[in-house]
Formats: sequence, C-alpha cells, structure tokens
Amino acid sequence: MKNVDLVIIGGGPAGMSAAISAFSSGVSDILILERGGELGGILGQCIHNGFGLHKFKEELTGPEYAWRYEEQIEMLKIPYMLNTMVTGITKDKKITAVNSAEGIFEIQTKAIILAMGCRERSKGALNIPGSRPVGVYSAGTVQKYVNLKGYLPGREVVILGSGDIGLIMARRMTLEGAKVRAVCEIMPYSSGLARNVQQCLNDFGIPLKLSHTVVEIHGKSRLTGVTIAKVDENLKPVMDTKEYIPCDTLLLSVGLIPENDLSKDIGIEFDSVTGGPVVDQNRQTTVSGIFACGNVLHVHDLVDYVSDEAEIAGRAAAGYINQKAGTAINIPIKTDGKIRYTVPQRFTECNKTVLYFRTAGVYNNAVVNVRDGDKIICSKKKRKLLPAEMETITLTEEMICSVNSGCLSVELEVAEND
Repeated sequence: MKNVDLVIIGGGPAGMSAAISAFSSGVSDILILERGGELGGILGQCIHNGFGLHKFKEELTGPEYAWRYEEQIEMLKIPYMLNTMVTGITKDKKITAVNSAEGIFEIQTKAIILAMGCRERSKGALNIPGSRPVGVYSAGTVQKYVNLKGYLPGREVVILGSGDIGLIMARRMTLEGAKVRAVCEIMPYSSGLARNVQQCLNDFGIPLKLSHTVVEIHGKSRLTGVTIAKVDENLKPVMDTKEYIPCDTLLLSVGLIPENDLSKDIGIEFDSVTGGPVVDQNRQTTVSGIFACGNVLHVHDLVDYVSDEAEIAGRAAAGYINQKAGTAINIPIKTDGKIRYTVPQRFTECNKTVLYFRTAGVYNNAVVNVRDGDKIICSKKKRKLLPAEMETITLTEEMICSVNSGCLSVELEVAEND
C-alpha cells in the first residue's frame, strides 16, 4: 500500500495542469497515473496548429502545447507512472492500479483528481444498417494511423459528423493525397468550430452536407460505398433523397463521451447532458475530496479551457488537503431549454467563478442572463451563439453571495433565432 497526498488519474493536458497548480498551491506529494506510454494524452497525435492561443498567446501544435506542461512536470520533479491502468477507486479514496513493473497495487490518498479525458462514440452506437467491412474508422483512430504510424487507411473518403477531429482529418487526408467526397452532418449546423469549417473544408473545396446522414454501408470484405440521405426536422432520414457515394473509407466523427467508468463505481452524481460529474465551482464532485477536470467533466473545444479548468481543480484539491475552506453555501444552477448546460452546476462557496455553457441551437443577437429569482444579476450580449463553441460568463464573489432565492438560473433572451 502506497500513501500519497494527491493522486491525479490521467496525464494529459488536464492532469498535468492540475498537478502543476496543486504543486504551486503547497502540495508536493503528488502522483500522476497515466495509462499511455507518455504524458500529453491525445495531444501527441494532434500535429496541427491552433493550440495555445488563449493560454500562451501564440499558435502551437498539440505536441508543442503538451511539452510546455511536460517541461514543468520534469522541472518540478512531480512523480508520474506511465503504462499504468487504474482499475478502481473507492469513496474513502483508495485506488487500485496495475502495471507491468509492480503488478496490482493500491494507493491510499487524501484527494483524487479525475482527468481521464474522453473517448469517441463508435459505429455500434449509431445503428447504421449494412455489412461490417474493413474501412470504417473513428476519426481519432485515423488521426493516430496517419500522424503517428504513417499509414493512409484509404483513398476515397466520406466523413460522417462534423466534429473538430473529423474536420481536421478531412484536411489531413486531403493533404496526404486522399479524396474526401463529402462531410455529412445530421444537424442543420456544423458541430465543429467555425474556424475549422473554413480552414479544413472551405479552403480545400470539400462539400459539407448539413442535415444529411449515412443510412447504409456497402461492401463485403472492404467498404465499397455508402448511401446518404437528407433528414427531416425530427432527424429521421427522408429515403426519397438517398444518394450513393463510392468510397473505401468511412470516418466517424460523431461525438465524444467523457471517460467515467471509474467514477460510476463510487456513486458520483452525473449530469445527464454533459455525461460528466456534477461539480461545484472548485470542480469538486458530489463525493468529498474527489475532483474532476478536462474532458472527463465535459467535452471542450479548446485545450486552453481544459488547462484553465484543471488549474482550478488543482488549487481546490490542495486547499482540501490543507483543510482550507470558505463559508459553505448550496446554490444549484438551472438552465432554460436554450442553454443546454453549465459547468459548474452548483456553488458551495462564494468565489469569483467563470461559468462555462453551451447553447442548444444557433442564436443571433442574444443576451445571456443570470437570474436570482426575478432579478438579473449578470448579463452578456452575444452577436452569435453556436452549439459547437463553448461560451463563458463571469460571476463575481459579490454576485454569488447576494443570492436570495437559493438558486441561480441561466437563460437566453433571443432577438433573432437562426
């Protein structure tokens, strides 16, 4: 049995940021457990640029961004274990893990930060009719094959879903000599960042078919083509609009799921929209001493936000270990139908807090209102809001402490709905 003050599960950008933040806040007995062979998580295969614009005020590739934090981990001599799989955690913060060097071992800790990231939604979750030929991949898998292993999985490509990884891989496959026939998106708007739609599709003449989905897969041993169709307002395929596209590769970019198998074993409360834990402004879950940050909490579109959130969790975990706590309150946050969710979902202390949120649709000329009962305590005007882009609004300590109704609601006032 090992004894460590703080264990961080996951050595990606969230885990590393949380470790550095906790170290800076007075906790030096830290251990990072990473199941991969190196720190950095998914950033190692994201060789495109666009990272770090908010955090470092310069444009970096994924490996460059990860190295900024790996360098600090090495400089601070924060211990980490690679190729180590965590198989279980308990409410009293006992961790069971396994690796080839030590076999199965246990760690007793004072606090845990969950930073396991997320996984891609697979073909099995889509129930697409047809055979099961070679040539159907998730976009992240193809990204790993092309960028790290030097394999080109196919020459004629259709992409289902317009998530950021799918958009980036449309450009990457084109640069490697493949022909991307189309990117099909079931929703009437792209689920990726607007800059990625412009830089990865429009700049390369790749068609984006909104309100379209794949309704059949063709091929026996190898994919030979897919049939796509338009969908109606209920997202049901309109079979009269079917179109066959010959291809040898189908990439799936149909969403990410927070990796919370460990969290479910200890009774943590989950948000049905984000798929991640319910947390307070310190990123503490409903189980005392267990914190969550990064994509295990909710899926981010910018790694800079992941780092910001992880720093909050690291500071809060250090405060928990050193038994520093403010005046306890309990203020839940509710949303209307236009705002899908917020993180955090509740306040337990009066701290200045950045609320992260996403909208349910595309809205123009909108005002985001934070209400205490009938009173608006904070508002923010936005020219355009997109579900693909996470938004923020900042609440001061005074705003939170002045809440009288016992609950805050975040609502959208729309002048024009697109």
